Amino acid sequence: MVRAAAPGEEDPVARAEKALASISGEFSTWMADECERLDIARRKVRESGLSKATRQELFLSAHDVKGDSGTFGYPAVAPAADSLCRLLEHTPDLSRIPLAIVDQHVDAVRAIVREYARSDIAIIAHALTSKLRQVTDEFLAAENKHRPDYLKAISSPPLAPGEQF
Repeated sequence: MVRAAAPGEEDPVARAEKALASISGEFSTWMADECERLDIARRKVRESGLSKATRQELFLSAHDVKGDSGTFGYPAVAPAADSLCRLLEHTPDLSRIPLAIVDQHVDAVRAIVREYARSDIAIIAHALTSKLRQVTDEFLAAENKHRPDYLKAISSPPLAPGEQF
């Protein structure tokens, strides 16, 4: 049930915005922590290979980066993390994923976060993440060519406007 603020009571939305503003100084530290967690997961993949366990850890880390990026003020990071999630989720044989593609995704996430203060970061991030998405989509198309119905489902355009397969 939604109710109006009582007379003299602070507006709940304004109160929430104040609370968010009071912790927003922590966002860059939290995003750096998420990037470090992603890098640790990547290093485990490099050391042990892509098993179900290392894939899960890398996927969850990338998924968290994707989910937290907007809240933490780094929305340009989300497409790179999303592309890595797609790669890990839709490749039928994990052993066929080139580790170079995993490295490119993780390095892109880290670079975008590191350089976020640049005035041209949106342009750079878009160019970088568009290429990552293209490489990922080409790889997924090749790996799933024997599953045309599945390929059609993962090839459908994203729901977000402005993004293309």
